[in-house]
Amino acid sequence: MNIFLIGPMGVGKTTIGHYLSDHLKLDFIDSDHEIEKQAGVTIPMIFEFESELGFRRRERAVINELTQQNNIVLSTGGGVVLDKNNRRYLKKRGYVIYLSASVNELLERTSHSHNRPLLQTGNPREKITNLLAERHPLYKMTSDYIIDTTQKSIRQVIKLILGHLKK
Repeated sequence: MNIFLIGPMGVGKTTIGHYLSDHLKLDFIDSDHEIEKQAGVTIPMIFEFESELGFRRRERAVINELTQQNNIVLSTGGGVVLDKNNRRYLKKRGYVIYLSASVNELLERTSHSHNRPLLQTGNPREKITNLLAERHPLYKMTSDYIIDTTQKSIRQVIKLILGHLKK
């Protein structure tokens, strides 16, 4: 069994993924951490030197590799659904859960992070709004289950996921 978590940056994919993998006794992998490990540099550095296009190339290779593993919970980067190959790998190789949240919630959760190159802008609210407008349909079409995490605790989200998986 593989569970893949998708959704915008700041929604809690990594945190939820850790708790979910512990609960289900599955291995946890964060695709962004794996990209950094393979590249030997941070994601902001990849964006700086290779642009977003270079990062997306690396991401596609890592998603292809990771989704072929078994018994994992995989937390993906917010833009993973932009690539049609990634969407196909995720859909065919596991159960995809879309974690969503309101713009206000995402803004609050990401406001102190300096490790999010796409939010290094004068108007992060506008950027998050635009990213959601572009990506929401892709998250939706890729997912098997959607959970709005707005104003929910980690425990509540895990409970919803586990309840759904039992069905």
